[in-house]
Amino acid sequence: MLLVAATVLSGCTVARLSTDDNDGLEDPRNPQPTNYRSDVLATLRIYLNNPTEIKDASISSPMLMRIGTRDRYGVCLRLNARKVSGEYIGNKEYVAIFVAGRLDQLIDAKREQCATADFQPFPEAEKLAR
Repeated sequence: MLLVAATVLSGCTVARLSTDDNDGLEDPRNPQPTNYRSDVLATLRIYLNNPTEIKDASISSPMLMRIGTRDRYGVCLRLNARKVSGEYIGNKEYVAIFVAGRLDQLIDAKREQCATADFQPFPEAEKLAR
């Protein structure tokens, strides 16, 4: 009987620990993305109506962001892309959201999401072809 009680209690502890914040420790189910630049480039080819002749492209390093109710790695992206008609839309910011180390979605950034991002030049995006 004592062995059964100990097993049940240890199962509860493990379940609770796996859902905690881990006090800032990295969650192995949510690793930092390593190939984020190439993942973003591949997604831009699909996401943008006209991925050619992008201007002023810059990207941040992956950082933890609150997305809904979870912390996910996100990469901020700033660029000036062209519409189908050929006109430029002006500088716009996006967030690439990563789940389990892989790019899951690209969304328009909210003002506060990329406010502290450290943008670096992203010349690979400016050289995209269809």
